[in-house]
Amino acid sequence: MIRGSIVALVTPMRSDDAIDWEGLDALVEWHVESGTQGIVPVGTTGESPTVTPGEHCEIIRAVVELVKGRIPVIAGTGANSTREAIEFTASAKDSGADACLLVTPYYNKPTQEGLFLHHKAIAKAVDLPQILYNVPGRTAVDLLPETVARLVDLEQVIGIKEATGSVSRAADIRALCGQAIDIYSGDDATACELMLQGGQGTISVTANLVPAMMAEMAAAAVAGDRDTAERLNQPLMGLHEQLFLEANPIPVKWALAQMGRINSGIRLPLTTLSQHHQQAVRSAMITAGIIL
Repeated sequence: MIRGSIVALVTPMRSDDAIDWEGLDALVEWHVESGTQGIVPVGTTGESPTVTPGEHCEIIRAVVELVKGRIPVIAGTGANSTREAIEFTASAKDSGADACLLVTPYYNKPTQEGLFLHHKAIAKAVDLPQILYNVPGRTAVDLLPETVARLVDLEQVIGIKEATGSVSRAADIRALCGQAIDIYSGDDATACELMLQGGQGTISVTANLVPAMMAEMAAAAVAGDRDTAERLNQPLMGLHEQLFLEANPIPVKWALAQMGRINSGIRLPLTTLSQHHQQAVRSAMITAGIIL
């Protein structure tokens, strides 16, 4: 049972774009101490498209070792090749991950039947809990509620990260699947409302910057305490919006570097945050109380 604020963790890199393993250690410890209730390494925010396959598996292994069982680790293991997704998922299981997050195959635009067979093949090959990840704005394919309803019959499918930004989409999934699947927000701007309407948590970019605040807000929202959740969420709304001024994780890595939490490294083709967007992100950080 994974509930509350789950951080979509950045992958810290040095100025030469090598993985900063000491920085990763510090980030993981900060999140555990701050009350983050789960960690997703090597998802979109963790630059899964820019790390090598070897680094991908090593980052998951390192996070599992650093967490030491204190909170769940949900390994990003999605790929647009089913065979590669199976390999990543098997490696994550061998490393001790608690579950995997599987983004819908991107670029090649499979049919709904292809999506169903993709997840079925992974479930058959690797006995590890799966959280589906639907983000059509990035993948160019939409995992429809009717397909999710077919997938919940697979024992390994336990949840979905729904990143359409539509709270009604989550309601559609719940109407078809009942309580057979946990629903997590993948859109920070609508996460509070999705949890208030019965979602189990949020897999969050904003949590990289304010882990304690996101954990407190998510706990209130999951508990159905609307007044508290909305009060706690209000100062974070600027972050929810401005952290997507450029492609994630560009803004959040820039912000973390401003806080001194990581170095400024990011891998091409991603670049550092454009100067003309920096003031907007900085203002959102001030409103959230991160910087003065």
